[in-house]
Amino acid sequence: MAAEGLSPPRIPVGIMIEVPAAALMAHLFAQEVDFFSLGTNDLTQYVMAADRDSSALLSLADGLQPALLRLIDSVVQAAHRASKEVAICGELAADPAALAILIGLGLDELSMDATAIPATKERIHRISWADARRLAEECLSLTSATEVRARAQGETTEKHG
Repeated sequence: MAAEGLSPPRIPVGIMIEVPAAALMAHLFAQEVDFFSLGTNDLTQYVMAADRDSSALLSLADGLQPALLRLIDSVVQAAHRASKEVAICGELAADPAALAILIGLGLDELSMDATAIPATKERIHRISWADARRLAEECLSLTSATEVRARAQGETTEKHG
């Protein structure tokens, strides 16, 4: 392109956050990348030191573990301070119990299996950002994924059931 006098296109460069070390360094990476993508399947597994394929550790490998939510929150805050967007991919993006929490944490984009998109879009239209933010803040102070799921389910039942 340079030989032809053309400017090369600017290709956005992002980073997958799939290990806790990358999440903890997000504030530094935000200066180098255009966007973040949180790989929640791997990140959950590594944060909780629980193989997600192990039925004995299934309760620990829940993406709504408060430790993981706190880490997601810190990545989103670091990215947004640098005016960078954060996407989330993995099973958590399509988890109905997680949706309002993820919105409340400020995630900019959700990536999921195409079959989950219609139901997720419908749920998004029923979520108020202020309520989602309040729910996310409450969930960050809980101590287990079971408590987070119960709180998220209570929110869904209160608003829509």
